Amino acid sequence: MTDLILNPYFQYAALFVFTAFGIAFVFLNVSLVARLLRAQVPDPAKETTYECGEPTIGSSWVQFDIRFYNVALLYIIFDVEVAFLFPWAASFGSADAGRLPAIIEVLAFIVVLGLGYIFAWRKGDLDWIKSTAAHDIAAQKSVVKVAAARKAA
Repeated sequence: MTDLILNPYFQYAALFVFTAFGIAFVFLNVSLVARLLRAQVPDPAKETTYECGEPTIGSSWVQFDIRFYNVALLYIIFDVEVAFLFPWAASFGSADAGRLPAIIEVLAFIVVLGLGYIFAWRKGDLDWIKSTAAHDIAAQKSVVKVAAARKAA
């Protein structure tokens, strides 16, 4: 019996069984006991829209401008990347050897970050009001091509 208890596979099996019973115990307590203890009072008022006590005005389906999402996404990306610089800066002061490779690595990181920023800027994602000049030029070229094709036909 002692050999069985010392067997690592038996220990893993015991851990698995203990974990399974723990998960089942939590699941049963949360789902079944809560269902038994809660009040069963159906009311149509519970399914109505609650908007701070005020009657709803207009439709709740509002289309948000995509510019908000672009700005938020760019902020999250660059904020997280800048957050990677803080541990480097904290450990850089205490590092005696290897300062030059650390500087080169962080400069490479900043260059890649800057290239991403320049790409987003050149693409126009940082402009709140995008210029439609490029779109207008492309539309004029397509109109000229269609007109030339009609003349040729």
